[in-house]
Amino acid sequence: MSEFEHQPVGRSATDGASAVVLSGVAKAFAGVQALLDVNLELRAGEIHALCGENGAGKSTLIKILAGVYAADAGTVTAWGTVLPPGQVRAAAAAGIAVIHQESTAFPDLDAVDNLFLGRELHGCGGWLLDRRRMEAEAARWLALLEVDIDLQAPLGSLPLAQRQLVSMARALSCECRLLILDEPTASLSSRETAVLFALLRRLRAQGVSVLYVSHRLEEVFALADRITVLRDGAWVATRPTGELDRPELIRLMVGREVGALFTRQRGNAALGPVRLEVTGLRRRGAFAEVSLSLQAGEIVGLAGLVGAGRSEVARCIMGLDRPDAGRVLLDGVPLHLGDVRRAIRAGLAMVAEDRQSEGLVLPLSVRENLGMVARRALAPGWIRQRRHERDLATRLVARLGVRTPGIEVPAETLSGGNQQKLVLGKWLGVTPKVLLLDEPTRGVDVGAKAEIHRLILGLAAEGVATLLISSELPEILALCDRILVLRQGHLVGELPGATATQEDVLRLALPAVPATPSRAEAGA
Repeated sequence: MSEFEHQPVGRSATDGASAVVLSGVAKAFAGVQALLDVNLELRAGEIHALCGENGAGKSTLIKILAGVYAADAGTVTAWGTVLPPGQVRAAAAAGIAVIHQESTAFPDLDAVDNLFLGRELHGCGGWLLDRRRMEAEAARWLALLEVDIDLQAPLGSLPLAQRQLVSMARALSCECRLLILDEPTASLSSRETAVLFALLRRLRAQGVSVLYVSHRLEEVFALADRITVLRDGAWVATRPTGELDRPELIRLMVGREVGALFTRQRGNAALGPVRLEVTGLRRRGAFAEVSLSLQAGEIVGLAGLVGAGRSEVARCIMGLDRPDAGRVLLDGVPLHLGDVRRAIRAGLAMVAEDRQSEGLVLPLSVRENLGMVARRALAPGWIRQRRHERDLATRLVARLGVRTPGIEVPAETLSGGNQQKLVLGKWLGVTPKVLLLDEPTRGVDVGAKAEIHRLILGLAAEGVATLLISSELPEILALCDRILVLRQGHLVGELPGATATQEDVLRLALPAVPATPSRAEAGA
């Protein structure tokens, strides 16, 4: 059978009724073809996975379904009615709800206001907001996701995972007929992921259609009834999940064979002296008495559940947040805690978890984002050496394999995975001594993930000390020399990377649940 099979459109004689159908959809941006003649059928009561590399057109397709973008050609038909192009309200009225990869919550509003924004409940003849009923409804929808948060707290003060769960609760409260999820588990713990999976299966049983977009292929095989693959904006295949295995799916996505995760060849080279030493670091409400060290050329994993304090530790080391106590030494010299500029000058670098808020300036160009950290070195004094910055950006784009029409396009026009490469790349214009990586492959496809792993290992071989935070245990196990485990803000154990297993890590992170992780948990 040819790789580019006949595209299935419309109702099959043996399958369920069509819910939403895209026919001949095309979309281009500034002459770059994002989608070309794509057909896709979503059936009632199925979980349909959409797979492809970063830049394959998945996010563009989602935005056309949601009415954010108007297609240049083609139609979207929802339950027998052709939707007007580029109209968000029409898509929402038809029952299409989207949970985007990056949280679309309003950070200054609380969870209740976010859930009911634009569709508030009123009392007293419509004159007053019925705040009590809104709070009760918000608590009910959040309870379905088994999340306990302060309903009055501004969402911007909550962890990324909780903000994402509020967005999910909003989509569910709309009683949608098609639920679209774009990398929904990228910031969730294994427990939260398992809860989400159970909920999606209940929705499927109720006849709701689910379009599931994820680079975590374990999740795709665990959930999906059918899988559609896009590559370079074009449809490649739609097949029942049972007819595919992981190597074949990867081949369809990238058009070539891609190896497994890179594995650290431990013991081949001696580690250097201690580069980073953290002693008694403490921040109220986040973590307590954290002490750790990193040697030159060493990769140390920091594992634990979402909310255990992993990101907070990294932020305090970097100077983004000020700890209440403790000290941080870089090459034996104390750092000024809470001073990120001095930390950067001393040789610290950090890839933050929330790339859109803390990693990039989205309206700026690819060139400006990649040169952001190195600009002082590229342009001594106040003179900006634009030519040197262009040369640096061109080299980094090639080194990282960033898919972009050019270095002058805004970073916000790139796919999520390519934005993630920019976040990492901006630090490569300087020579960091210590690299703090917080979810460095979040939302990155399998090919790009292999490239980033190769880069991390290459930096370690050059003597960079790395602290790696990841919710993907296979990533931690494959790359790290040592693994430190945080539980509720406390370091509870250290494991050797060469012999540790997922069960070992989870046993420390979840001491009350010493069971082997489920298939869904294994990919978290």
